[in-house]
Amino acid sequence: MLKLIGLEWKKHNILKYILGAFAIIAVLAVFLFAQCYLGIANDPETGVPDSAPGMDTMMVQVEMFTNLCFLVFTAVMMSVFVIAPAKNGIRNLMFGYPIRRKQIIISEMAAVWIFCFATLAIGKTVIYLLLYLPSGSMEQSFRLGFDMMSRAFYVQVCLKSVLTVTLGFIALFIGNLMKSSKAAIIASFLLFLVMNGTVGDFSLRDNATVPIILFIGSLICAMAVVHGIENKDAV
Repeated sequence: MLKLIGLEWKKHNILKYILGAFAIIAVLAVFLFAQCYLGIANDPETGVPDSAPGMDTMMVQVEMFTNLCFLVFTAVMMSVFVIAPAKNGIRNLMFGYPIRRKQIIISEMAAVWIFCFATLAIGKTVIYLLLYLPSGSMEQSFRLGFDMMSRAFYVQVCLKSVLTVTLGFIALFIGNLMKSSKAAIIASFLLFLVMNGTVGDFSLRDNATVPIILFIGSLICAMAVVHGIENKDAV
C-alpha cells in the first residue's frame, strides 16, 4: 500500500501540491500576523479591532482560515487523484493491473489524506509559532487564545486537522456520485459553512456534536466510495 501511495504522489507530481500548500500557508501567515500585530482589522476612528462575534482571538481566526483553505485544497486533490481518473479513462487502464481495485482506490484516497493532514498540521503549527514568538514584545490587536507550551494545544491541532481533512471524503463522495470535480469543490465550501455557521446566538463552531456527526459521516462516505468497486465496471 505504501508503494502505491508513493506511486500516486509521483504520478501526480506531488511537488506542485507542496508548493501550493506552502503558498497558502505563507499568505495566511502574513495575513494573520497583520491582523494580530499590524492592526489591519482595527477601526480607523477608534483604533478598536473590528471583528465578527466569536472571532476575538487569533486561535479562532487561525482555525477558521486554515480549515477553509485546506478543506477546499483537499477536495481539489481528491478530485484530481480519484474523480479525474474515472472521468478521463485512466481508471480503465489502472483496473487492468494485477492489483485489487480496492487497493487502487484506497491508495488514491490515502495519498491525498496523508499529504493534506501533514501539510495542514505543520502549516497551523508554523502560523501559531509566528504569532506566538513576538507576543512578549509586540502589542496585539487580538489576544492569542492559545498556549504553545501546553501539550493539549498540539493534541487539539492534530485532532482538528484530522477532522478537516477527513471531511474531504464527503466532498469526494458527492463529486464521485455526480462525476463532477466542481461538485466536490462546491461541497467542500458548503461543509465549511455547516462547520462554522451560526443560527441566531447558536454557533455550530462551538458545538461538539456537529463535528462528531460529520466525522462519522465522512468515514461512511469513504467506505461508500470504495464499496462494491470490485464488481463495478470502470467508468
